Amino acid sequence: MAEISVRVRKLFPARRDSAPFELSIDFSAGNEVTVLFGPSGAGKTLTLESIAGFVQPDEGSIAIDEDIVFDSDRGIHWPARRRGCGYVFQKDALFPHMTIRENLRFAAENLVSQGREERIGEILDSFRLGGLGGRRPSEISGGERQRAAIARALIGRPRLLLLDEPARALDVSLRRELYAILRQVRSEYGLSMLLVTHDMGEALELADRMLVFSRGRIIQDGTPLEVCEHPASVAAARLLGILNVFEGRVTEADPEGDTTRLRTGPLEFVTPHLAGHRPGDRLRFLVHAEKLIMRRRRNGRDPGRALALRACREVVMPDQVRLDFDGALSALMPRSAYEAEHGPGSGDQYSGDQGSGEWLVEFPRGSVWVFPAETRSDSADDS
Repeated sequence: MAEISVRVRKLFPARRDSAPFELSIDFSAGNEVTVLFGPSGAGKTLTLESIAGFVQPDEGSIAIDEDIVFDSDRGIHWPARRRGCGYVFQKDALFPHMTIRENLRFAAENLVSQGREERIGEILDSFRLGGLGGRRPSEISGGERQRAAIARALIGRPRLLLLDEPARALDVSLRRELYAILRQVRSEYGLSMLLVTHDMGEALELADRMLVFSRGRIIQDGTPLEVCEHPASVAAARLLGILNVFEGRVTEADPEGDTTRLRTGPLEFVTPHLAGHRPGDRLRFLVHAEKLIMRRRRNGRDPGRALALRACREVVMPDQVRLDFDGALSALMPRSAYEAEHGPGSGDQYSGDQGSGEWLVEFPRGSVWVFPAETRSDSADDS
């Protein structure tokens, strides 16, 4: 499995009809699936192209295992064919005038001729393409073309697999199939992978590690769970699609009673004690929608430490329900739990209609994350 080290800078100056853009990144990756996550235009594909040798950075160095494949100071820039990277493009990029077998044969030209056809046959069978080798890309399905593209990237036995949004053009069922194939590749070939995506579900499905990109910089690095649980900044949280990002202040802190009271806009609520934060402190924080505890308020029930809120919108999805409350707070709960609140004996009939009464919302330990003090550049990203 390849170890890779990347420290590069690439500047695209402003032009008449485009703003300047600078990629400036520094990271290492090894025996893992590393997802490059972020919005379009953040520099993810440019990073892959620099590693593969399709783009030459202005400054820096790139090493794959013990090989220095790029070093601006030493004048080293290996061509793509020498770097040993398999590359899967956003579009399958198969040669349309060639059959699938011919596409693989072209990609396998660096292999010794003896055994080459056997290798092609094996990989066609491995990717369930054995009966399709004589067809052209236009004669097979989108999922089959994507499998053929991955097979072509692997035919030359690369030491590193680079994938640029491989699921972008696939429907839900074909995406599931692709994810299964990538897990198969990981298991059978033992390759390190770098995968570009702006789809959070895809990152959670595949990644061992996430690099969050914004405006040509890596603004967070960690496992998907670490990144989602504890985003490094407001900018990172918004890129991740986290629902509840607030600015407010501490109105009360009681370590002995294990409580902290926070106010943001019209909302004031109690959480378990947030160590290190005193009354009057201004905070930027998020509330994890899926960690809130909710129950319907009935017969004027005393809310206790819970916050009584009226749902202004309820979005019913196959497995969960999103409740949007007055005050810009949203919460997620399993659909089964939501239906139980509306089920027999509850005094209410189940409905997915807009707004259906008051709920009691509790903020358990771990549901509130206070952002670290942000640097000036973090704040600029957030503006």
